[in-house]
Amino acid sequence: MWLRVAAGLAAALFGLAAPARAGEARPFVVYHESWLERPATGGIATTLAFMPPYANIVVLSFARPDLVYPGALDIGGTGLEYQFSGTILREAIALLKRGNPGTRVLLGVGGDGYKEGWPAYDPVAAARLVADLGADGIDLDYEPPRPDCRPSAEAGRMVCASDASWRDLVRRTRAVLPRPLMLSIPVWSVGAYGEGEFAAARPVSPYTGVMLDLLRSPEAASVDLLSIMSYEAGPQFDPAQAFRAYRQYWQGPLTIGINVVSSIPGDDWSLPRIEAMLSTLATVDDPGAGAMLYAALQRTSDGSPDGRRKLQAICLGLGLGACGDVLP
Repeated sequence: MWLRVAAGLAAALFGLAAPARAGEARPFVVYHESWLERPATGGIATTLAFMPPYANIVVLSFARPDLVYPGALDIGGTGLEYQFSGTILREAIALLKRGNPGTRVLLGVGGDGYKEGWPAYDPVAAARLVADLGADGIDLDYEPPRPDCRPSAEAGRMVCASDASWRDLVRRTRAVLPRPLMLSIPVWSVGAYGEGEFAAARPVSPYTGVMLDLLRSPEAASVDLLSIMSYEAGPQFDPAQAFRAYRQYWQGPLTIGINVVSSIPGDDWSLPRIEAMLSTLATVDDPGAGAMLYAALQRTSDGSPDGRRKLQAICLGLGLGACGDVLP
């Protein structure tokens, strides 16, 4: 099943920071948790090599921002928690891409578990690791602990303590990651709120408007895809409204994030809701609209759908092909 190729998956999908055109595959970003991957003595024994073809952007989760990578596929100091060598990881990536030539594999940098390493961020080491693994780019998951966003009376816009850091991180990453290598960013749920039509959008948090400065900056042209972390945001949060808010500032590939396990009561990502929401957002008028799943290998303890089942529900909601393919 892993040898099936996603029908119509065009390399031009990510070309780049521009709206996807009709007929191209929609972006479907899937995080692959290194700490949940099974041990393996070869690439063929990994789940990574068998990701279904409709999951066309796979993010290896996560490398440290201050990773230590001496080369030679030594991933011991990178933060990735795969229970096998970098050589096997490279082999798994090669097998995945051989079966699904349109799939992009990105190195996820940062995330919730690695918030403290950004002052020592090493994009050169990250880019070298991407090249040595045969991967296709970086997913820059910077989650500032104190964004301190607030309205500015002088500018009439939201300003945040993290604005300069965001622009600097994007600029430094793209400098060592020339296209066609890809740069994607998972963005905060309320990151496009705080101004205009969405000035009073709920919920209000210190992250309200945290992405607006970057999206207005010249550095935005260096980014290829945004994924909205539209979960863990509370009962007032409306993912569809957040999607519309981001569309005010960003016309490139944009995905709605869906999680498997939530700590927020009432955070409903049931299979019917996934399919209904995605079928509403992923219209012919917006071919760049897609979905993100966090994360593929997660299991649940209450009998609710796990990552594997949600992979298929997202595939159906986006109207993609080969939705019967499952992750083993």
